[in-house]
Amino acid sequence: MPESRIVTAARIDEDAQYEAGLRPRTLSEYIGQDRIRDNLEVSITAARQRHEALDHVLLYGPPGLGKTTLAFVIGNELGVPVRATSGPVIERPGDLAAMLTNLKEREVLFIDEIHRIPAAIEEILYPAMEDYQIDIVIGSGPSARSVKLPVQHFTLIGSTTRAGLLTAPLRGRFGIVHRLDFYTHADIEEIVRRSARILGIETEPDAGVEIARRSRGTPRIANRLLRRVRDFAEVRAEGRITLDVAKAALKLLEVDEYGFDEIDRKLLLTIIEKFGGGPVGINSIAAAISEERDAIEDIYEPFLIQIGFLDRTPRGRVATRRAYDYFGLTAPGRDSQLW
Repeated sequence: MPESRIVTAARIDEDAQYEAGLRPRTLSEYIGQDRIRDNLEVSITAARQRHEALDHVLLYGPPGLGKTTLAFVIGNELGVPVRATSGPVIERPGDLAAMLTNLKEREVLFIDEIHRIPAAIEEILYPAMEDYQIDIVIGSGPSARSVKLPVQHFTLIGSTTRAGLLTAPLRGRFGIVHRLDFYTHADIEEIVRRSARILGIETEPDAGVEIARRSRGTPRIANRLLRRVRDFAEVRAEGRITLDVAKAALKLLEVDEYGFDEIDRKLLLTIIEKFGGGPVGINSIAAAISEERDAIEDIYEPFLIQIGFLDRTPRGRVATRRAYDYFGLTAPGRDSQLW
């Protein structure tokens, strides 16, 4: 399962106790995503100056890139509380109605995994987002009647790893839409240095670079690897993380120089050896490696595509020449458009 992987970008149980302390609180502390940060700074400042609620915000992109962190940063910059929930938790229309009617002026409602909100509940969001009122049906049968309840001017922040699953009416009601991309090596290195300072871990600069290099451009993975390397250093290296200590720890964790683990290698090798390099459909890959289709699309594929080891084509997934080179294999002749 993805949760057992050291390099999974999905949140695992042990992350929760550390992430709260490592999260930035303001835009000035937030590292990376410069374009998004600059745009949000303008929007937030304008909303504060007008004493208005910020436009509704949609944040999307692969897991582990800081969507939840950014939602709380926005609330902090606005100077208002953030009421957090997630799509799967909202099971009945009354649950969402209660949240909306309890919001105060300009407060933030954050809905993680917003693409998983049931359609019937999503209908309540439309008038709330647009007209700041909700329609509640009282009673049942012939005596049922609809009552409009006003809600305060609030900001909805939705986050999702599957923006394509959002309905057009819901997506169209977000005034601010941003995609979070994988972080640059320089930004991840800075995140590792910052986390090491907060956690009180003595880390040599070269060691921080090595940890960042294997973090798949994902802050959550960088912080998790840093904690694992710290454990290794405390047990076998007197608590100090040097380059050699970092390399030894990461080798023990079976995380290579690309940030790949056994499942990444298995996925690529399956496409190359079992399916001739592709193209192959996602369902066939999922069956061959005994993983969920959603896990492959949300967690494994984005990074492999980003660094050029995998291509997603109309006919299916294709292993690129870089993937063949990684395994020391000779790539077959291919259509030049895929290479």
